[in-house]
Amino acid sequence: MKEKIKTVRTIKGVVVSDKMSKTAVVETLRLRKHPKYKKYFKISKRFKAHNPENQYHVGDKVMLQETRPMSKEKRWIIVSKTK
Repeated sequence: MKEKIKTVRTIKGVVVSDKMSKTAVVETLRLRKHPKYKKYFKISKRFKAHNPENQYHVGDKVMLQETRPMSKEKRWIIVSKTK
């Protein structure tokens, strides 16, 4: 019997809010191509991420990792700071 190997999703983003306790709002940006006009446009999405010691602040570029649900909207944890 084969075991399923679960891959952990990771995302890069920028912290845009750190006003909550142990939570940071991280915004990710990606480019998408318009199907008809073939022009690229930006799509941003915001994720609430666990920030245990409140060590990440606004403007920090961070790496997120998917985890179990911690609250109604919080399903990511900040793993590290990136350049």
